[in-house]
Amino acid sequence: MEKDIGKIQKGEYQGTVTEIVIGLREYNEKTGIDIREFTQSESYTGPTKKGLRIPAEKFEEFKSMINSIDPKDLQTQTQTSTQTKEPEATDNDDAGIDSEGLM
Repeated sequence: MEKDIGKIQKGEYQGTVTEIVIGLREYNEKTGIDIREFTQSESYTGPTKKGLRIPAEKFEEFKSMINSIDPKDLQTQTQTSTQTKEPEATDNDDAGIDSEGLM
């Protein structure tokens, strides 16, 4: 059995387009879920070694793990500091001298 479930565009680098393809595949007469990178370039188009296979009998366990991920945990944390920092006072012997070295 060969059936593509979906594709996720991963990106393009130096003319090579890479997608993550999720599908049902048969290997050694056993069906499983295949999650693999597929690449498309001038020299090669097809699957890469980068990927994994979930045996059909482990699918429910895998699905449970994926569904346990909280979408909030996937959000990037950004620091948004709205506080303005006061300039620090300095004790400098050059105080009062301009850029031309004059007072």
